[in-house]
Amino acid sequence: MKDGPDIAQIAALIGDPARANILTALMSGRALTASELASEAGVTLQTASSHLSKLENATLIRVRKQGRHKYFTLGSEDVAHVLEALMGLAAGAGQLRTRPGPRDRAMRHARVCYNHLAGAMGTRMYDSLMARDCLRHEDDMLLLTTSGQEFVTQLGLDLETLPSPRTALCRDCLDWSDRRSHLAGRLGRGLLAHFETLGWLRRVPGSRIIEVSGEGQTSFDRAFPVV
Repeated sequence: MKDGPDIAQIAALIGDPARANILTALMSGRALTASELASEAGVTLQTASSHLSKLENATLIRVRKQGRHKYFTLGSEDVAHVLEALMGLAAGAGQLRTRPGPRDRAMRHARVCYNHLAGAMGTRMYDSLMARDCLRHEDDMLLLTTSGQEFVTQLGLDLETLPSPRTALCRDCLDWSDRRSHLAGRLGRGLLAHFETLGWLRRVPGSRIIEVSGEGQTSFDRAFPVV
């Protein structure tokens, strides 16, 4: 018997094409119904329900009930990190679903990765924060420095309002399209929400794509200069 966690079962669950489509759809961060996920997976509702049951039992997804309706989300931010890394591995191996087009370019520029900013804008923000010592690696942990706290406050984000600390404040997440890190964790989530509130960014309905306003791009470039 081999030692350590058994990755084969999790890999098999993710590796099924329909289940992979379901999990990818949930990377938008939105809670979706079984019917919506059946459409995303290209299967019948009955087949989708079977897949959802298996994913739920493995804690890869969670079910939220609202009245008579059920909504599904990813099980945790850890699941999102694994999926993003697998997307990068697939892209690097040339395993792409379609030829690159306008939507592909838009996804690579700015998109939602579960609950934080990804794509070229996400990696630029991360690199800028690291270069200015707002973020720092210590003991295999990503920390927000004192200057980082001051910078975030100047942006208008109150760190005290971030969600309860069930997850780390700052985390690296490997960006599938840029093959570099972008910022996840409670701070990454909080910054994305703050940019939306400021009107810099807007999520495209039914997609992971994020649209950036002209004023938003200018403000973003000023806040996160290339160092």
